Amino acid sequence: MFKMKHKEIGFVKNRKKFFIFSTVLMLAIIISSFVFGVDLDIRFKGGTMVDYSYAGEQGAVDLEQVSEIASDVLGSNLTVEEKFNKLTNQNGFEITLVDNDGVSSEVQGDLTDKLQEIFADQDIKQLSITSVNPTMGKEFFIKCMVAVLFGSLLMILYIGIRFRKIGGVSAGFMAVVALLHDVMVVFGTFVVFRMPLDDSFIAVVLTILGYSINSTIVIYDRIRENKRLYGSTKSLGEVVNISVNQTLARSVNTSVATILSMVVVCIVALIFGVNSILSFAFPIIMGLISGAYSSVCLASELWVTWKEKREKA
Repeated sequence: MFKMKHKEIGFVKNRKKFFIFSTVLMLAIIISSFVFGVDLDIRFKGGTMVDYSYAGEQGAVDLEQVSEIASDVLGSNLTVEEKFNKLTNQNGFEITLVDNDGVSSEVQGDLTDKLQEIFADQDIKQLSITSVNPTMGKEFFIKCMVAVLFGSLLMILYIGIRFRKIGGVSAGFMAVVALLHDVMVVFGTFVVFRMPLDDSFIAVVLTILGYSINSTIVIYDRIRENKRLYGSTKSLGEVVNISVNQTLARSVNTSVATILSMVVVCIVALIFGVNSILSFAFPIIMGLISGAYSSVCLASELWVTWKEKREKA
């Protein structure tokens, strides 16, 4: 796809610029999370989702009026969104009530009766109701974070064993530090574009962790071979820079091909209005871009910096 020139790029030489850029980016994401707020999905914070269908043209039901009726019956802290039901092939809406322990069958009946009374001509029907206990939601979120942490520890262990001749444990640790950069970029994407953190967020994070670490391992493998080839004739920084340049074309070509495929997925999701796929594919694109950058510009450069400071100490 892209053919790299033979001129060597000074990745190690310019590592401070990469570190500064990434630090500023991380700070911007953290600040954005306070400015925009972090929207947790109902699966994580608990709540109730009630789906309804109605007859007639899309938008015939006044959602503001539905919200007022629902607030009178269920209380505050709820949202009402238009939702087309593919199973029944009917227009509908979804009422989401967050931070509650569930809605009783009596209250459900009262809400449905009032909606059917107010919108008598729209043939409103309750399709489904999903309740998530807040405690269970928090436990699910914690388990997801534990899964990410456990995966990171396994990566450090794997790299430590595979690249033990070049200081694999420290290389693995720095690779995971670079992965945290990718996780933050994915998190920032959800925050800035106002997408709730849900199971798609966890799926994206785990996908990016696996994809990014693969590119980093390819670079580490080339570093190991070049270190054996050059021995003590070149410094570690020089060996790393040569290795990154040698694997650059492969990293760029693989990333571009994957990103383009996900762009196609996003376009199809936008055309057909499949938000569930879009909330996965778009953050994946941002994570892939970040992963390509962190693998080439951060992981091995952080490791060189660590090794040099250990030698001076």
